[in-house]
Amino acid sequence: MAVKPGAAPTQSAFFVASVSHALLHRGLAWTAAFVAITAGTGLIAEAIGTATGYPFGDYAYAGSLGAKLIGVPLVIPLAWSMMAYPSLLVGQRLSRSPLGAAAVGGFALASWDLFLDPQMVEAGHWRWADVQLALPGAPDIPVSNYLGWLAVAVLMLGVLQLLTRREAEDRQPAALFLWTYGSSVLANAAFFGRPLTALVGGIGMGLVAIPYARALRR
Repeated sequence: MAVKPGAAPTQSAFFVASVSHALLHRGLAWTAAFVAITAGTGLIAEAIGTATGYPFGDYAYAGSLGAKLIGVPLVIPLAWSMMAYPSLLVGQRLSRSPLGAAAVGGFALASWDLFLDPQMVEAGHWRWADVQLALPGAPDIPVSNYLGWLAVAVLMLGVLQLLTRREAEDRQPAALFLWTYGSSVLANAAFFGRPLTALVGGIGMGLVAIPYARALRR
């Protein structure tokens, strides 16, 4: 997101926005299953990641993000959930097949990390022990992290396709997704002093954000 994260309050507000929209438009049972799948998968993936180095690389959390569960700050699974919701809708808007929606939605979710991790590492919330191959604009973050994010995100979005696909008025999550994209590009380019991060993230997340914005106008 465009603000400097320390950002547990900002991420919590985004989580509440996503969950309340799901509750209003998709019902209690759907929303409970969604949170269980997304927060549960995120928590398990991060716990395995910090314990073994797979699939994200060898990294560790600092103590700056608050209370932890099995070594993972509680705000982290909330972050997976908050962005998985609009990413699910992105995938389902751009693809009618469950497999396509899982792939596109998973990519949408993983592409957000092109902005998130550089901010969080710079803020000192976590770090990697060994970075041998990194993307331009993110020298402290291994490519393996982004590949791990993509694998977990596609798996998560694939499981979410099992939930009933319900058409609804989704302008709020759409606005949150596109605001995250646009503000992240702008903030990295103009305020955070990371033009390469803005370029890489702008291209990466733009592969889904731009077609999604066009689809919303039809």
